[in-house]
Amino acid sequence: MDPHLLHEPHHDGSALHLDPETPAPGWPVTVRLRTWVGDPVEAVWLRTTYDAEPVYHRCAEVARDDAEESGGEGSVWWEGELPVHNPVTHYRFLLAGADGRQRWLTAAGVVEHDAPDAFDFRVSSHAPPPEWGREAVVYQVFPDRFARSAAADQRETPAWAVPAAWDDEVVFEGSDPRTPLQLFGGDLDGVVEHLDHVAALGVSVLYTTPVFPGESNHRYNASTFDGVDPLLGGDDAYQRLSEAVHERGLRLLGDLTTNHTGDTHEWFREALADPEGPGRGWYCFRADGSYECWMGHHTLPKLDHTDPGLRAAMTEGPESVVARWLRPPYDVDGWRIDVANMTGRLGATDVAHDVARTVRATAQAQRPDALVIGEHNHDASSDLDGDGWHGTMNYSGFSWPVWSWLRDEESPARAFGRPLPVPRRPGPLVARTMREWTARHGWRATTWSWNILGSHDSARIRTLVGSPEQHRVAAGLQFTLPGVPMLFAGDEIGLEGVNGEDARRTMPWDSPEAWDRTTMETYAALARLRAEHPALVRGGLRWAHVDDDTLVYLREHPAGSVLVCARRAPGGAVGLPAAALALPALDGAPARPVGDPAPLLATEGEPAPLVVRDGWLEVPAGGAGVTVWRL
Repeated sequence: MDPHLLHEPHHDGSALHLDPETPAPGWPVTVRLRTWVGDPVEAVWLRTTYDAEPVYHRCAEVARDDAEESGGEGSVWWEGELPVHNPVTHYRFLLAGADGRQRWLTAAGVVEHDAPDAFDFRVSSHAPPPEWGREAVVYQVFPDRFARSAAADQRETPAWAVPAAWDDEVVFEGSDPRTPLQLFGGDLDGVVEHLDHVAALGVSVLYTTPVFPGESNHRYNASTFDGVDPLLGGDDAYQRLSEAVHERGLRLLGDLTTNHTGDTHEWFREALADPEGPGRGWYCFRADGSYECWMGHHTLPKLDHTDPGLRAAMTEGPESVVARWLRPPYDVDGWRIDVANMTGRLGATDVAHDVARTVRATAQAQRPDALVIGEHNHDASSDLDGDGWHGTMNYSGFSWPVWSWLRDEESPARAFGRPLPVPRRPGPLVARTMREWTARHGWRATTWSWNILGSHDSARIRTLVGSPEQHRVAAGLQFTLPGVPMLFAGDEIGLEGVNGEDARRTMPWDSPEAWDRTTMETYAALARLRAEHPALVRGGLRWAHVDDDTLVYLREHPAGSVLVCARRAPGGAVGLPAAALALPALDGAPARPVGDPAPLLATEGEPAPLVVRDGWLEVPAGGAGVTVWRL
């Protein structure tokens, strides 16, 4: 039969392997490990650290499939008690073999050397993020480019702006001074008018980039945090948007820049005007009167989060910016934090995690179920552990590996912050990348982080992959791997863009004939599938088969498992041992073997059935696409 990965020892942070998923401090957690019945494991220990001192806890064998009845493909289940002494508890498994062989199982996989703790499994006793954040399908709107209401025609264009007609081409070269100034005039009432389109996609969270005034089309250079930009309709329009979103049972997420303001911000003008005033310490001024700013852009002066006055105004307490917008009449449900990776970091100063902890606590003091997501495009692990951001925009653990698997080598799409194009990589490297980043970020943070195929800061996925079919493969991965799908408005109809600025094209509401309806229907079908199957939201992840062009994986959950096959190119059938797919007897009932698998969805054509024959499950041959089955 075909090579598969189901003989590998397996554990993850889902309910099948960790009970409870969210422990109270001081209480033990039941931890389960699955090994292959043919793997001569004689003993298993949990290695954890108690106040940073390594300690070992023996695991017990609690279930074993009969090797003969299972054709030698069954499982052995081990259980151990993991004490949750520290707020974030790291652990790994030590496997002892009959031949004296010793192996470690970490969250990044099995190793036969003493690997560092960075890839250990971890469990947190901090309060979990709100469940709606994990269940979400997020839709990102860049207000200037989404939709114009009739009221937009009555507004005067500000002096800083370069006005553009809705169908004009976007100026997207960063060296062109018009790039941040080109104003198309989208507004918040325009968003309200198109919420039916958003809801029809199965979206549950509307996330808009900043709505505060700023002398740019992106508004990340805020001139105040005390009101909504009149160009978007002002405070009243934001209230109308909030009411319309919540009436539909959706959530509204704001976008807040904690790293910097604009140089026209009232705080910064006061700091410039009075070098001896209390507001001077709110920014990172140098001895010569100059100031630190974001990536050398003088219009984006950096905030100093070591200053108590700045913290009180921005992040701490009920009157802070973080808190005020979460109360009526706006009722924002949480924040996406812009430049979260740099906030509070400057040279030897690093209070970034303290800022994350403070924002989270302040938001949840206003709304106990508030969500905070930090922008980060590389290793966010130190800001996510325990009580930091609930999750991140998962570029490293999702976007980049998907891009590298599906990239059309002829695509003009530009790499995100790299001097070279994203390379096209084979399946094993893609799976390894995802596994390592899941280990680095931790299971909880991974499952609340956003699976993004692109954003207002990157090329569009359609341009990167070069075809509707490959775009739908990417969407299939986005909705079936652990994490929260986030669509950038226009993804669903096949909008293109070679970089972040070009990706901010206007929504072609008056040209519906140009929409990719098949892809739009695929997104809606994937959202329905995710809502209907707990395994796709709360299930574990076990890799079953990986080759250059094929990824087959299981999302396992006590309520039932889902099998996914993603192909970037046509491939042959893949055989998997059915006994290795059975769920364990967690409640004293018999183990649940694979019964009659049901096809659920295919991104191309009709989903072909799985065939179980002689103890083997056959994933059928097929072309490029993603197919999902219920086991």
